[in-house]
Amino acid sequence: MGELTEDEGQKAGMSEPPPGDGEMEQRHHKALHERLTDLEGEVARGVKRGADVTFVPAWKRLTKGELRWPVSVAIATALTLQAMLPDRLVLGPRWLLPSLGGLLLILIFATNPRPRLDRTSSLLRFLGLAIIGTISVANFYSAVRLIQHLLSGGESDATRLLLTGGAIWLTNVIVFALWYWDFDRGGPVARAHGLRKYTDFQFPQMENPELAPKDWEPLFVDYFYLSFTNATAFSPTDVMPLSRWAKLTMLVQSAASLLIVVLVIARAVNILK
Repeated sequence: MGELTEDEGQKAGMSEPPPGDGEMEQRHHKALHERLTDLEGEVARGVKRGADVTFVPAWKRLTKGELRWPVSVAIATALTLQAMLPDRLVLGPRWLLPSLGGLLLILIFATNPRPRLDRTSSLLRFLGLAIIGTISVANFYSAVRLIQHLLSGGESDATRLLLTGGAIWLTNVIVFALWYWDFDRGGPVARAHGLRKYTDFQFPQMENPELAPKDWEPLFVDYFYLSFTNATAFSPTDVMPLSRWAKLTMLVQSAASLLIVVLVIARAVNILK
């Protein structure tokens, strides 16, 4: 078959891809079109069977996008915790991470000042990954330095040790919550646009939609809860990882959390004795 001319395409109901961020924008619209086609097929099959197809969970359809302020608060908290660590555990000058993180946050707000995360943009995606990656590297460095310090027996104040270890542990929880939130089904914007059919994490509300409001969808607080329970139980609790990257990431978090908790508590008990 030959290619359709522009006039023929318009007559057939075809339209040119909307302007945006180039290839990334086109991929998102193509994925959205495929997802809508799947939903239309499900509705058609339901009508043929006489089923009730009026209810589609919010996490499966287009939504208005979640508010950005919970994520911003989490990032600010992680930067603050890093700034409170002793100098020997901080990567680079003490002012470097807060300044860099604050600059990236300002750039994100300047690029998209809207309160909801609903804009498809490769720049915003890059800035978001950059700030999460920066905090991750800094906290990984702090955790390694703390472990080295504990193994050498260089800490003699149990209270200061518990506070320092707690700050690194909590930052670790925030960091992994950000990774889960930013990669599950392609990230918050992709989830709001319903671009991906399969989810990476199965929340209880997905398995039992009758137990949740019709507009329920996973937000950052749900991923923070996932990260916190994984860091304390060292295994999944009520949220199940489905994709391989999700399983491996939770494995890494559990191992890191277990190592920090065991070494910090063991050293603190030893000091108190």
